[in-house]
Amino acid sequence: MKKNYLWSGLGLVAPLAARVVGRAPLGVAGISIDTRTLEAGDLFIAIKGETSDGHDYVKSAFEKGAAAAVVDEAHVEALRQAGSLFVVNDTFASLQGLGIAARNRTEAGVVAVTGSVGKTGTKEALALVLGQQGKTHAAAASYNNHLGVPLTLARMPRDTQFGVFEIGMNHPGEITPLTGMVRPHVAIVTTVAPVHLEYFDSVDAIADAKGEIFSGLEPGGVAIIHGDISQTQRLRNHAENSNAARILTFGARADADAHLEDVQPFEGGSRVTAQILGEVYRYTVGAPGRHMAMNSLAVLLAVQALGADMAQAAEALRDFAPPKGRGERHQLHLPAGPFTLVDESYNANPASMRAALSVLAEMATTGRRIAVLGDMLELGPQGPSLHAELASFIEDKGIDLVFAAGPLMKSLFDRLPTSTRGVWAQRADDIEKELAMAIGADDIVMIKGSNGSRMHMLVSKLKERFAAPTSSVEG
Repeated sequence: MKKNYLWSGLGLVAPLAARVVGRAPLGVAGISIDTRTLEAGDLFIAIKGETSDGHDYVKSAFEKGAAAAVVDEAHVEALRQAGSLFVVNDTFASLQGLGIAARNRTEAGVVAVTGSVGKTGTKEALALVLGQQGKTHAAAASYNNHLGVPLTLARMPRDTQFGVFEIGMNHPGEITPLTGMVRPHVAIVTTVAPVHLEYFDSVDAIADAKGEIFSGLEPGGVAIIHGDISQTQRLRNHAENSNAARILTFGARADADAHLEDVQPFEGGSRVTAQILGEVYRYTVGAPGRHMAMNSLAVLLAVQALGADMAQAAEALRDFAPPKGRGERHQLHLPAGPFTLVDESYNANPASMRAALSVLAEMATTGRRIAVLGDMLELGPQGPSLHAELASFIEDKGIDLVFAAGPLMKSLFDRLPTSTRGVWAQRADDIEKELAMAIGADDIVMIKGSNGSRMHMLVSKLKERFAAPTSSVEG
């Protein structure tokens, strides 16, 4: 029986710009650059990173069942006996070539998402709703950089009907080559916020970098822009200088193409009323927060632009759940009763921090609302002041208690009323014990910080410490 390979063995030669050493496989089932997640039948591409070289793991890849490996000329002799090799001059360039070839061969409707906040959630929501209407391929996790984007493209099956890509950046000019590879039919900028200010002179400069996504639009494409922010016109200018045939806006403004009329929060989600392209839609988003409801408008505009059913997509948003580390809720257990842990530990910036604190403030409880906050990184010289400015927001939202970790969070902690201060420490690990002692039954504990602040470790330790007790049955 003929296998349905992702790529045939001979079909890999041209896009990889490779010569074959050994016998080429009939085909490969997937593409991997990491032996930890490699599956039998995958093609392993040995990428040289900043701290490791994939060539050191080629033999391990074959031991795990790789069908073949892509290696460079410098390593071919040492690896000749390991298995089937595609030998190239530059393995990273070959990964890019494979991604470009995947994009060239597909007839899928393609959407790309960027933004200072909300791009991963928007990507996941698009994958969910489009997946109910056709074969959909989307980026795993946050594969949105110079490696993740071509890897996601290379993994896209030929018969994909919808492709959903996330594109990120830390510096100017990073999005342009990525959107050039993706060539979206629809491009979304969720919002622009003071993120990565260490590398930008202003928020306007960040908007210009985000606006690069429109440069890759296919002729006749659609640009979707947040209509409530001060950089809306700046983004529109980028879209007008692209192949975009239509520019659509979403937001709270009545003149937006997708206008958010009402959001009613409930435990675990929101009921939304919106007017989209002249029609009223009432639907449920299965993740809490006004920001999630707002981004659902961009999702539905993209669905319409791709020719899919918008009403069916709106109904499907009921099943949307926050991605890991972006609002996941866990019920943990104390002797006196349960409490809720909200895991927002994946990343943080001033805009996403305010959004998470707003969700915390809206959650119903008879206990306290406790915010556990780690440093927001890459904010440059404005870092201390941007942290300190959150103090008044926390007070306005009625957050009962704040624990904080990191030198930047000291600027926030010192501005809080004494009654709101829990504990501050240099590192997340150093607040765990006192945080654990402070939590009471029915409390809601929200943990958030940039990846570098390692707040996810605190989440793991609390989940382990307060896991549900195991029951035993005596026989």
